[in-house]
Amino acid sequence: MTGRKKVLIVEDDFSSKLYLNKVLEKMDLVLLNAGDGKEALELLKENPDIDIILMDIQMPVMDGYSCTKKIRESGSSIAIIAQTAYGMSDDRDKMISLGFNDFLIKPISQKNLVEKVSEYL
Repeated sequence: MTGRKKVLIVEDDFSSKLYLNKVLEKMDLVLLNAGDGKEALELLKENPDIDIILMDIQMPVMDGYSCTKKIRESGSSIAIIAQTAYGMSDDRDKMISLGFNDFLIKPISQKNLVEKVSEYL
């Protein structure tokens, strides 16, 4: 395996971003951060070797749905995990149909976060 895995965290809430970074830095990953979907697309262009994206849904400028749609339209099959406070178990099919590989429901537990990221790396 060459190099460490790269994770792009797309989150506009400072405390949520801090929490995700704190948990994931223990996994020896390269962490990149974007505050909205537009910034995420720019980072993805600059870092085509990103392995997984943790995508917040509700964000200013460009939301997680629009950003994921653009990533999929570009032909990328990168793993995208939605972070949503509004997810329920019956939303899984909707999330998959919108281009997400999976989702985490906020508040995200450390255990769930580590398990989900490990599953897709």
